[in-house]
Amino acid sequence: MTLISCASAPKQSGFLHGYYDKMEPGPKDGARMRWHKPGVDFGKYNKIMLDHVVYFFAEDSEYKGIDPEVLTGLTAEFEKEIMDAYKDRIPFVAEPGPDVVVLKIALTGLKQSSPVISGITTVVPIGLGVSAIRKGTTGSWTGSGATSAELIAIDSVSNEVIAVAEDTQTAGFTERFTKYGSAGEAFKYWAGRLRAFTESMKQQ
Repeated sequence: MTLISCASAPKQSGFLHGYYDKMEPGPKDGARMRWHKPGVDFGKYNKIMLDHVVYFFAEDSEYKGIDPEVLTGLTAEFEKEIMDAYKDRIPFVAEPGPDVVVLKIALTGLKQSSPVISGITTVVPIGLGVSAIRKGTTGSWTGSGATSAELIAIDSVSNEVIAVAEDTQTAGFTERFTKYGSAGEAFKYWAGRLRAFTESMKQQ
């Protein structure tokens, strides 16, 4: 994957608080900006613990609310894309260990249009299970964005931050993913970028 940087850097979300000033430009085909702790043997990490994804709306987003069921569906879909990206490469685990790295991820720059107040969208009874709701929830999104991603890598035993990164979309990203109905494509893109970053760090 080739990374094409935007003309201007994205605004800081706060997810990487304390590290923005430490980051430097990443290598070709790598993250736009990154920092890694000196002396860390990244090659020893061969398992991943994945934390829940965090979402940040852009300052100019017309609407910053999100239905909890939509959020649940989005998170499940993105996590699935991440696991698929690492399939047959690195296993995901639920327990810490000396060879386990914890990944915390944020998708930023989300933009959402104001909902049509007079319109009626899909109504789901309160008692209906989440598994029955998830199908099609991503289609409820009426905005665009997810133009940037931020990552924190943590040693699962020491709980020390060993690397952080910030990446931006390639040219045409916003045009391609104009609706959240295309969330699957957008999530697949960022899952691939995440895999590329972690693989590049193992070569340090």
